[in-house]
Amino acid sequence: MTTIRTFEDLPDIDAANVVRCARVLLRRPLLRPGAPDGDLLPMIYRQRAVLQDLFSALLGYRLVVERRFARLYKAGPGEDATRGETSLSPRGYAYFALTLAALTGIGRQVLLSRLVSDVRAAAVEAEVAIVDDPADRRALTAALRHLVSLGVITETEGTVSATDSAAEALITIDTDLLGQLVAGPLAEADGPDELVSLAAGAGPRSVEHAVRRRLVEDPVVLYRDLPDEHAGWLLKHLAEESRLMERFFGLVTEARAEGVVVTDPEDYLTDVAFPGPGTVARVALLALPELLDRGEPRETDGRHPVSAEDISEVCAELVESYPAAWSRQATEDHEELVRAVRTLLHRLGILRADGDGWLVSPAAHRWLPQPDATPATPAPGREPEPPAAEPPGWSLFDEMEEGSRR
Repeated sequence: MTTIRTFEDLPDIDAANVVRCARVLLRRPLLRPGAPDGDLLPMIYRQRAVLQDLFSALLGYRLVVERRFARLYKAGPGEDATRGETSLSPRGYAYFALTLAALTGIGRQVLLSRLVSDVRAAAVEAEVAIVDDPADRRALTAALRHLVSLGVITETEGTVSATDSAAEALITIDTDLLGQLVAGPLAEADGPDELVSLAAGAGPRSVEHAVRRRLVEDPVVLYRDLPDEHAGWLLKHLAEESRLMERFFGLVTEARAEGVVVTDPEDYLTDVAFPGPGTVARVALLALPELLDRGEPRETDGRHPVSAEDISEVCAELVESYPAAWSRQATEDHEELVRAVRTLLHRLGILRADGDGWLVSPAAHRWLPQPDATPATPAPGREPEPPAAEPPGWSLFDEMEEGSRR
């Protein structure tokens, strides 16, 4: 099992604090005072040497810690379209990148009108088409608001939401944070595709780091989704990796023939709670048993193929069977309800597009309904049988109340 010597030498209380800080950094890779969990920054600064050693050895991640901020350079999501800042559309992401380019070298303060002009000039230089309509302005505003939430820019006077009006605003730029945002090696990439690839690349210990990153960042890892070398390494070291995940990150690993599930008992590292409240989440949960029944599992990976019509029909049957159980607003537009259910299951990693159809992950079995454990009344004169022993632990498909998407 991998050991971190600086961690091994810590007293129990300090070791627990390091694990707490590591979990915070996994969830908030750019941490600053005043932001959520920002109160832990002094502790992270005190334990920075141990944390830097831990992330470098286990995941191949670089950690920069200053008194004013901490930045964990995690691997990018690569081709996983389900991960990312949900408040930004693709257009918003484009404006986010263009704004970073415009802010570089602009100084510590700038008027909003000047910044918008520079962003549009950067778009022209990058050959990005600009359409000055309400939707385009909303995308630019979302990008600026995201930079405000990160603490990179501050609304000193006025607001960045005034991009679609004649109102002016004065913006202050935190140049230190600005320089820490981009994780990819800009100087090494010849284009955006190569930059994304380099940012998502494995660390120095290629296989070891790549597999651990998957376990830490994804709730469900199927062996069939991994390169053969990675799958073989995980199968060989699974017991050691399970102990490592729990010891250093507080994560629980469950294994089965098809793959591995890593969950957070505290739900802190869960970005999409499931099961969850609301009509969409409840319809998605109840739809899983029927969807699994409609498609026979494939021998290659255990996934169940279903059609778009299957998903639509199952949702319709649930709405019709229990009309009083759902929000009327959520069920008025059936196509929108189906789209929302698909999106949720896709973000959870349970549903994957496959040509014109979909594939349901075998991990969906863990949310299947279980019969009540209420014992039957014994016959007169007959002693009740003792209860069966509890199983030694969870399996991949046991019922689980905690959310599993991080």
